[in-house]
Amino acid sequence: MPIVERIAALYDVHGNLPALDATLAAACVARPDLIVVGGDVFPGPMGAECLARLAEVDVPLTCIRGNGERETLAAVDGRELTTVPPAYRPSVEWGARQLSPDQIRALQQWPLTLEVHLRGVGPVLFCHATPRSDTEIFTRITPDNGIAPAFQGVSAALVVCGHTHMAFDRRVGRIRVVNAGSVGMPFGIPGAHWLLLDASGPHLMHTPYDLADAAARIRATAYPGAEAFAADHVLHPPSEEAMLAVFERQ
Repeated sequence: MPIVERIAALYDVHGNLPALDATLAAACVARPDLIVVGGDVFPGPMGAECLARLAEVDVPLTCIRGNGERETLAAVDGRELTTVPPAYRPSVEWGARQLSPDQIRALQQWPLTLEVHLRGVGPVLFCHATPRSDTEIFTRITPDNGIAPAFQGVSAALVVCGHTHMAFDRRVGRIRVVNAGSVGMPFGIPGAHWLLLDASGPHLMHTPYDLADAAARIRATAYPGAEAFAADHVLHPPSEEAMLAVFERQ
């Protein structure tokens, strides 16, 4: 297991290249030894471009697979999109058609989880949603008894996740669980949300960027639902309170 001093964790980019560029610039200022991309680079308006940008980063970088990548690869293969609501399937299928053969091969190699030894902290487990699932939902207010089974058998003292697009820092039993938030499609405060890890602990980060310019660039793509993505996920994302209510009902 590699031992590192500082990790930047970037989750749920969702094809928002302007947000990714701003986050990478901010993360590199912090001089991480490793960047972990925690899944769901897809679907989104500039997913293939985001993959190309990640390939250019000169800091050691590794990616894990989210449900977005799993469904994108299913679309590449012509398989049924089992966990995508019908309204969003055209977006996933469109994103799959933008990928180059090399990008498809790269996605196929992404693991579901990653464990890294952080000096001063110990083993850190990175997963997309929970250690056992890439779609399981829990939030900062989910009772322990509702989510504890998802962490059974985990030996790491710290788990980093994403998927719900809302950053938090909580405990599930003895395990500290930190959600890195979403770089490209946040719920709550607009801007890019990510995580910096070092011996002093997890640091929830927020990086502002030019939202109006990003919205214009997104609208200029052929992505299905580009207008809604720009309006509802870049300029005016839903509040954390509204999404907590939605997720806790689920």
